[in-house]
Amino acid sequence: LGSIFMNMSANMLGLDNAATPLGLKAMKELQELNLKKDTASNPMIMFLVVNTSGLIIIPISIMVYRAQMGAAQPTDVFIPILLSTFISTLVGVIAVSIAQKINLINKPILLLTGVICLFFSGLVYLFLSVSREEMGTYSTLIANILLFSVIILFILTGVRKKINVYDSFVEGAKEGFTTAVRIIPYLVAFLVGIAVFRTSGAMDFLVEGIGYVVGLCGVDTSFVGALPTALMKSLSGSGANGLMIDTMKELGPDSFVGRMSCVVRGASDTTFYILAVYFGSVGISKTRNAVTCGLIADFSGIIAAILISYLFFF
Repeated sequence: LGSIFMNMSANMLGLDNAATPLGLKAMKELQELNLKKDTASNPMIMFLVVNTSGLIIIPISIMVYRAQMGAAQPTDVFIPILLSTFISTLVGVIAVSIAQKINLINKPILLLTGVICLFFSGLVYLFLSVSREEMGTYSTLIANILLFSVIILFILTGVRKKINVYDSFVEGAKEGFTTAVRIIPYLVAFLVGIAVFRTSGAMDFLVEGIGYVVGLCGVDTSFVGALPTALMKSLSGSGANGLMIDTMKELGPDSFVGRMSCVVRGASDTTFYILAVYFGSVGISKTRNAVTCGLIADFSGIIAAILISYLFFF
């Protein structure tokens, strides 16, 4: 539970690189409880889908990219990303619950869901009631306080329990290096597949096809420019970041498509990357319905990001 909590906390702060080693540790510990070592257990699938849905409270990295690209107000995508990622996570959890026949209609679950909805509603209301300049200041301040608090909490807990924090850190770093070496084959195979998908023109063909079909229906096709980021996001976080930056360079960070590409990028995380790395690190070959549920969360996040971007920026 500690590893899962730390992984989710890093994701909520938009710290993708920091979340990965924590997620790998959590998956390794879940594997120790798994009776069928080659098959994903129910808790593993739920944990993976929550990761792929990418619940972000403060999208630090995306706001930094927007600031570097010269956006007039880098934080103007904050509320749209918050709403989109919340919808993606909620749909993902519901999809897994249906697949695993988990009864969500009970008092504890409804109470927890209500508290989370109230929290996000309050957060949205708070940031809508201040100016965009203040929004940027508050979001950065909150992120810095949370990050610093986590570090201090680690040190204080170590002192309280008389643990040598430095030695524990070094041991953890050694274990992290071993894990990194173990997942290299899965990572290389995955990156090759992404490269083939992009360089073969399959992505361009798919995006143009979607735009053509949508145009025939008489619907506005402005969102098509953000689709490369949306499609790549399910495959690779760094690839999606690259496409998001390219979109902002080409069309401007304050353009409709430039903003939408940022919202789409923050709406959910990299389903196939997380699945390949997390399951590959513990030797899971039978993923059951993890891919299906993860893609449902991804798809809902993309749709939500597009609709919310039209609502805020069009």
